[in-house]
Amino acid sequence: MADLKLTKVSTLLACCLLSAPVAADTVFGVYAGGQYWQTDTSGSFGSNSNAQEFDFEDEQQKSYYIAFEHPIPMFPNLKVRHNELVSSGQQTLSQDFNFFGTNFSAGTSAAYQTDLTHTDYTFYYELFDNDLLTFDLGLTAKRVEGEIAVQNQQFAQRSATDGWVPTLYSQLRVGIPATPLTFYGTANAVSIDDSKIEDYDLGIEYRVIENLAIDVNLQLGYRAFAIELDDLDGVYSNLDYKGPYLGLELHF
Repeated sequence: MADLKLTKVSTLLACCLLSAPVAADTVFGVYAGGQYWQTDTSGSFGSNSNAQEFDFEDEQQKSYYIAFEHPIPMFPNLKVRHNELVSSGQQTLSQDFNFFGTNFSAGTSAAYQTDLTHTDYTFYYELFDNDLLTFDLGLTAKRVEGEIAVQNQQFAQRSATDGWVPTLYSQLRVGIPATPLTFYGTANAVSIDDSKIEDYDLGIEYRVIENLAIDVNLQLGYRAFAIELDDLDGVYSNLDYKGPYLGLELHF
């Protein structure tokens, strides 16, 4: 049933994209970049709807991407982005916690790790594309290869999930005239029944080098990622990752 609903969402998003007017680059372009993200993680997870709150350590995450843009209006551009998303912690349990049949008793210390690392495959169109305003709209297929693990001195239990999640993608870039600065925002989001994924970032970009051969941009921004799962491969979660990041982008 979940796969059928995901298919319906993908079809609806694709129809919206095909009905929109599109623009295109006048030449073929390649964008490549990376970001270093300081995350503050909070939330809950479990193997039933009574998920337990956990304390997580602050982590440093990495994200890399490459995008290909071309001058053919009817064909979408492609962006591939790999997102590291690993958080861990340790705490004394305030109540019994049953995770896929393994019981962790209240008053004992448990260590845990959530790994929601994923890769985004985004197909998008440029609806506007000029020096002052760029607006992209598309569809992202998120390949999530995740794992949640809990252990103490006596027991260890882990659960893996592997699947595809479609999200609507958009990006807005606004250049500041007569300056090397650009403000931008990016969104990937979907909501299906009681599950949802929201991935937003806002930032400012400074053009260090700009010529016919290469552009080099420095990025400073803030990113927020939220994932609520309702019985996805038996996993329930309500996790939030947020914090500032530094990035570097090259445009050929």
